[in-house]
Amino acid sequence: MRIAEEFASDVVLIDIASGMAKAKALDLEDARNIRKINYTVAGSDDISLISGSEIVVITAGLTRKPGMQREELIQKNASIVKELCLSIKKFSPDAIVIVVTNPLDLMTRLALKTLGFKSSKVFGMGPTLDASRFANLIAERLNIPVSEVDAVVIGSHGEGMMPLPNFTTIRGLPLEQFMDEQKVAEVMAGTVGRGQEIVSLLGSGSAFFAPSAAVADLVKIIFKDQKRTVGLSACLSGQYQANDICIGVPCRLGREGIEQIIELPLESKQAQAFLNSAAHLKELAEKYL
Repeated sequence: MRIAEEFASDVVLIDIASGMAKAKALDLEDARNIRKINYTVAGSDDISLISGSEIVVITAGLTRKPGMQREELIQKNASIVKELCLSIKKFSPDAIVIVVTNPLDLMTRLALKTLGFKSSKVFGMGPTLDASRFANLIAERLNIPVSEVDAVVIGSHGEGMMPLPNFTTIRGLPLEQFMDEQKVAEVMAGTVGRGQEIVSLLGSGSAFFAPSAAVADLVKIIFKDQKRTVGLSACLSGQYQANDICIGVPCRLGREGIEQIIELPLESKQAQAFLNSAAHLKELAEKYL
């Protein structure tokens, strides 16, 4: 709905559950008159309807249950993502593909390998959401507008994520000027655990409002060729001393996808933690994918 309303564009929903996507498409279109926006939404279980799509977002797969880590979904969701990517390759070979399915970094790598597209055109959404959560918790703690916070998070989209307080600013000023180390550590821990907190409270399923906002923002950047720097799960080829792994890093995004992977001058402990996170992802990829 965010994408349809933002661009008054053609959106296609695909779901393997018979009738599910069609029902949601009808519901979304029934809002057009109220919203005074002439978008078009189609829904089907026939994936050939994505033919010629400029951007494809993969959200399909099982969601986490309380107490479940993202990594526990690897084998269950890998087959789903792989099958979808084979269809995307067939019907939308020129598309930019945004992966949202968890475990996000591993599913992004699987999508890239299956599609065979340029690495600039296949990436994951995760760090965009993580940074928004970090910014939100900072704003709540300081009782300031969240729009004043520019937060940075890198690393895997999961318990291995790394909020970076030394690159996070408030009105351009360093976070350390506003919060002491203990408060920063508490907010960082809250950011890492936010997804699990929501899963536990829901009891079934996981977050969707904020992830949808993150996806819609990425689509906006691409369509409008804004060339903004945002966090993405991107395939590294030597950056941050890592290779052949998808992991969260800042990237400049534009009409053709990732234009540049930005290498931040990390502190030694941060650099080591990042390498540890990348190594863990690679180990899981080699074991399960």
